[in-house]
Amino acid sequence: MKTFGLIGHRLGYSFSRNFFTEKFAKENLSEHEYLNFELDTIDEFPGIFEQGKEICGLNCTIPYKQQIMQFLDEIDAEAAEIGAVNTVKIINQNGKRILKGFNTDIYGFENSLRPMLGEKHQKALILGTGGASKAIKYILNKLQIEFVSASIEDQLYEKEIRYNQIDEKLLKEYLIVIHATPIGTFPNVDNCPDIPYESITYDHVFFDLVYNPEETLFLKKGKAQGAKTKNGLEMLHLQALRAWEIWNA
Repeated sequence: MKTFGLIGHRLGYSFSRNFFTEKFAKENLSEHEYLNFELDTIDEFPGIFEQGKEICGLNCTIPYKQQIMQFLDEIDAEAAEIGAVNTVKIINQNGKRILKGFNTDIYGFENSLRPMLGEKHQKALILGTGGASKAIKYILNKLQIEFVSASIEDQLYEKEIRYNQIDEKLLKEYLIVIHATPIGTFPNVDNCPDIPYESITYDHVFFDLVYNPEETLFLKKGKAQGAKTKNGLEMLHLQALRAWEIWNA
């Protein structure tokens, strides 16, 4: 049995497990399984290889996307630049197990966002400065889109602003608004980032990394103002398919 799986802390509902279990069933890959590996700390990671399973590939989610890197033998250049890994390829080389890390969030985000953009979309506002924003910033740089990030942290870094600095003037320039925090995720569906939604127009693009619920309050408020909207589900599908390609390359 070829085993694939997800490394995380408290996983509960797992998009990855559902996605790959359905994929294996549809493609009659009966010798494949996808498991959740819940770890109380990242120090437990090496132990998953001692369970007697033929582990062929892994996904990694918060809070371990950075912590897992210390256990890897190789890291793809893009993942190294971002400083986060969400996909691990297991290579058997002369009887030795080699672990190589990749970041497929980059691929998923770029190919989900790009079709929404037109010539007018030259600047982006990122809501949040956590780990999820790293892949976003990488792709925005690649697409030569200027950006600022709204932060709630005590210290502001370069290209960061406070939420109370987001006003009509700023939103006239920053026509891409990307939500990269857990606010509004089920069951807290009545919450949304505190921005002046009344300043949003038909020219705006709203992208929410949250996918449960399908339409967050953030997206609903953007859509009510005429903005083009998309949630994070397509991004997840794309990054999962890219991980599958990496495991089988």
